[in-house]
Formats: sequence, structure tokens, C-alpha cells
Amino acid sequence: MTEAKKELEKVKKEIVVTGNEKPQVGVYVCDCGINIAGVVSVPDLVKYAETLPDVAVAREYKFFCSDTGQNIIKEDIQSGLINRVVVAACSPRMHEPTFRLVCKEAGLNQFLFEQANIREHSTWVHMKDPEGAFEAAKDLIKMSVAKARELKPLEVKTVSIEPACLIIGGGIAGMNSALDLATEGYKVYLVERTPTIGGHMAQLDKTFPTMDCSACILTPRMVDVARNENIELLTYSEVVEVTGYVGNFEATIMKKPHYVDQEACTGCGVCVDYCPVVTGNEFDLGLATRKAIYIPFPQAVPGKYTIDMDNCIKCGICAREDVCEPDAIRYDEEPEYMKVKVGTIIIATGWDLYDPTGLKQYGYGRYPNVIDGLQMERLLSSTGPLDGKPTRPSDLKAPHSIAFLQCVGSRNFREGGNQYCSRVCCMYATKQARQYKEKHPDADVYIFYMDVRAFGKGYEEFYESAGKNYGINYIRGRIAEVSEGEDHSIIIRAEDTLLQEPMELKVDMFVLSCGLESRSDAGEVASLVRVQRSSDGFFMEAHPKLRPVDTLTEGIFIAGVAQGPKDIPDSVAQAKGAASSAATLMAKGEVEMEPFFAVVRPDRCIGCGMCVENCTYGAIELIDDRHFGKIASINQALCKGCGACSGNCRCSAIDIFGFTGEQIFSIIMGGEL
Repeated sequence: MTEAKKELEKVKKEIVVTGNEKPQVGVYVCDCGINIAGVVSVPDLVKYAETLPDVAVAREYKFFCSDTGQNIIKEDIQSGLINRVVVAACSPRMHEPTFRLVCKEAGLNQFLFEQANIREHSTWVHMKDPEGAFEAAKDLIKMSVAKARELKPLEVKTVSIEPACLIIGGGIAGMNSALDLATEGYKVYLVERTPTIGGHMAQLDKTFPTMDCSACILTPRMVDVARNENIELLTYSEVVEVTGYVGNFEATIMKKPHYVDQEACTGCGVCVDYCPVVTGNEFDLGLATRKAIYIPFPQAVPGKYTIDMDNCIKCGICAREDVCEPDAIRYDEEPEYMKVKVGTIIIATGWDLYDPTGLKQYGYGRYPNVIDGLQMERLLSSTGPLDGKPTRPSDLKAPHSIAFLQCVGSRNFREGGNQYCSRVCCMYATKQARQYKEKHPDADVYIFYMDVRAFGKGYEEFYESAGKNYGINYIRGRIAEVSEGEDHSIIIRAEDTLLQEPMELKVDMFVLSCGLESRSDAGEVASLVRVQRSSDGFFMEAHPKLRPVDTLTEGIFIAGVAQGPKDIPDSVAQAKGAASSAATLMAKGEVEMEPFFAVVRPDRCIGCGMCVENCTYGAIELIDDRHFGKIASINQALCKGCGACSGNCRCSAIDIFGFTGEQIFSIIMGGEL
């Protein structure tokens, strides 16, 4: 018998509704406090459920998710009253695992369970229409009972887990995740697309509210990462392909050419002195220059040089024996590719600063003395282009007056920005204003804001101190127009909404406190590792409260600003949470895989290949079977049970365990077959 024929027999056995066991459905309608019972009559829903076909038991309880509520269900199963369970309550995302475990502990197959969401899909959305909510709840219960009658026991499969983790992104979040996992003894591949780890935190001067030196916190962490024997540091590299599934991912990593032998290079810097090419320094955001052969910043890890071939003229000077004694220059270096096998993946790709160029009313890109918040950070930095002594770009003189504008690109989607609050902008503007006042006590500093959001520990005190102790002027109101004076000063026209008066202010420099955005390549990364993004562009967590570092793709976690705007402490905390989740998974040695995957009916398949094209997860391929000819074959470990193949199959040759055609049809018909 061919493998395809064996598969056919298996499918017939597990999918087709056969057998003598009569469904005995238990329906449990939860009050959910007043979330459900405060809108509809739960006793009447119970009475309705009792009239449905094959319903043996229908009960009401205030909270079925409580121990007492769970025990009610267990007792009915163990006494033989029911062999199917329907819970009409809240979202399955919240408590489906809870009630599946109840079934399992009571000796019933956990997949003989169905949950009707009569809270989010009924009472919450129809709160002002109790009659409509009641009818909707009845329909939801009816459909769930109809599907429950068609459910078949399914078996959980287990797969072994490779005890290694791939971390994409070498910023503060990625580094902390890497160190935590490495300390626990796991192999870590830390991939960073730039020549150094550190991320945006390396560009900062001080951190609020403690005003600690950013480099003093970060540099030892970077060194720890480079020295840890369990961490393979892959800078100037990119993940180009990810295949496999939880516990058994295989990633292809491209190591971009440095054109400098990283083993031979000693980081002496003699080559920089001789290089004739000067170009803009992206680390300093164009406020300073660098050579074509460079290290991004003095504390960079690894501290080895890279040649920027987009600007290099290949003069050969750096390759001379009297310039590079170790003979480390490699003009002909090519990209290298390596494959690694890992059990888990952590995405810590960080953020981009909102580009205010499109907001013409603020003059960014037109007036030299209008800069963004990250540029101001580099001007204030002691390791920045001006050694921490900010000057106006137009004349390199220290400004006597500076204005900051908050919420640039945040909380204002009408102007092409984002609807969400970026959380850190109020605080970094306050920090920068305070830093400048410390160096120039006589300077006038203004901060235009809509609302000051000082959300973290010690942040409110930090904000209040800025006004009381440093004389920083907070003005509530949006700026309507910005123009330039003859001396390159910035003229601001705005309204003070507290005084309800228009105002005009002339300052020497204007700083746009831009918000945070998801990285420009976030879509590519999402497609690469097959995870979802929310409407704001950041990577989406499995559950915002209960699973904030998990994704809907098992084995893949998110950390830091890749998940959403947050400050450094929250990024580190989430990084540790992601590392802990990954370690917990790998420590098991094996992982259970839910049996919601697609199966092919070989006798119906014509081998058209449409399912292969529609499979996002690469789980389907066409094979030649000597009995059936060319047919589709599904890798059950890769399949996520999304149903795209089944919905597009013109021959109805593909079914999904747990969501078979018969089960879905029963839902549509409400059991009236």
C-alpha cells in the first residue's frame, strides 16, 4: 500500500463522521459576573440550550473559569452524563486552554470541546440592545452545539526542541535576551544588521530619569555579549530565510562582506588616517563625517573596521603594507551564508524615528536650525560630533533660546503621523531641555505640548523638577506655523490653549520631538518568520495581557520596541520575559503541537498546485504517487491549520482537523441537517 493510500485510510477514519458513540453535549453558560448576565437572561439561555439536539446537560454559573465552575464540568464528565463540552462565556483566546485542561483532567479528549463567545460577540457589542444580544447569544450557542456534535477526538503530537535560540536585533533588548539565555546554558545566535551591537541606545547621552550615562550602562553589556562563549555574535549580518517549525527552525544568515578580515584586524585605526574619502556619518545622523573605512563609534563592539564600498574609491592606500601591517584588507570579499538550527526565535529589531520631512509647516529639511530629537541627542552627547556642546547648525554658535515641539508624528494621523502615543517623547525632551539648561543656565527653553505623559517610575518628579528647578517653560498648544528669520532664527506662531491667546516666539533653534515607528523593514521580517503585525506596524503579541512576549507562531517571541513603543527599562524587562519564555520552552526538551493541521484526500486531489501557491507556511508540496499520480502532500509540523488551502481547493480535497467540511457545514446549518 502506498503512503498516499495509507493517508486516505487515515483521513477516512478520522474525518468522516462514523461510529456508534452518540454525542451527549453539556452546555455551560457563564454569567461572567455582569458582563453577560447584566445584559441577557442567562437562565433563559440555559432553557434554550436544553432544547437543542443531543444536549444532555445545560447549566448556569457565575464564573465557570473558577475552581468551583471547573469542578461542575468535571463532575458531569466523570459521571458519564456528557462526552462533549460547550462553554458559552468569554473569548477562546482567554479561556479555551483552561476548559481544554478541564476536559483532559476529567478523562475526556481535550478536543471534544467548543467555546461560544457570547461576551465579545454578543453582550459587549449589543449592550444597548438586550433583545438583539439575547438572539445573538442563542445563535452562537446553537452553532457551537452543532459543531460539538461533529467533533472527533484528536491526538497531540510532540516534537523535540533544538536547545538554541536565534535573536534578530542587537540592541539593548536583543543583548539582554542573549545574555539571559546564554547564562542558562543555551546556544545563542545574535544577528545584527549593522557592524556593531548597541542599537539606538548607543546614540544616547544620558537616560531619564536618573540621568545615568547611557554609554556607561551599555558598553559593559556589549562587552559581556562579545565575551560570552555561548553567544555567537553575527554583526553586519541578516537573516534571509527561516524554515521549519517550533523546536526545529532552520535559519539562513547572510554575513555581509566587511572587506576587512575581522580576525586579522587589530582595530589600530592607522587605515583611517590615510583614507582620502570623507562621507557623512549615519551614526551621528549626518551631523559629522567619517572615512570610507570606519568603526561606527569609539566603543563599538566588535571594534573592527568595515569598508563602505558605496563610497570607497578603491585607491588601495589602506591595503599598503606600511598602512595595514596585519594585511587585513580584502577588496574581493564576498557575502557568506551559514545555516543554523534553533528551537526558538526572538525578534528584537527595534525602531525607526518618525521622519518629519513631510510636515512642511515645521520647516524640517528647509531651515538648518530645525532638527529632530535624535539629532539633538547626538549634539548633547559627550561622544557626539560637538563633544556635548550643542551649537546651531547654521553658524555653529550656542543657541540662547530653544523650543521643543512634542507629539511630532504621534497622536496625529491626520497630518500623516501615527495615532498612538510613542511614550518616550515627553521625557526625552524634558531630559534634553534640562541637559542644555545645566550647561547654559541663562538660556530660554520652551516645550510646546498637548499633554505631558510622565508614565514611569520617578518620571512625574523628573518632569516637575524641570519646571521648578531648571526654569523650563511648558506651553500647552500646537504650533501652527514655523518660519525663518533673517539671522536663521526660527519664528514660531502658536496658541497657548491655557491662556487662550495666540502667541509668536522667536528662538535660535527648534527641536522636533519625533515619535517612534516600527522599522522600515518590519514587513520583510514578519514575512520571513511568519508572524503578524498590528495596525500600527509593530509585531503583534499573542495576547496583550497574558502573553505579551509570545506571537501567534509558536516558538517565536518579541521583545523591546519591536512590539510597541516603550522606554529602556520596559524594553529590558520584556527582553528578559522573552528569554524566560524561550528558555521555558527549550527546557522541556519537546513541545506539544496542536493537531489542527490540514490533511489531503488523495482520491480527490488532481495535483493542480493551487494549495502550494496559497500556503504561507511552505507546508505543502506536490509529489508523485504511483497510485494516485501527482497529488499534494502536507508537512503537518509546518502546517498551522489556517485553512487557506482548504478554502481554495476546487476539488474539496483538503480538510482541516478540528474544522472539517462537515463541522463547518453543521455550524452554518445550526445542526438542522
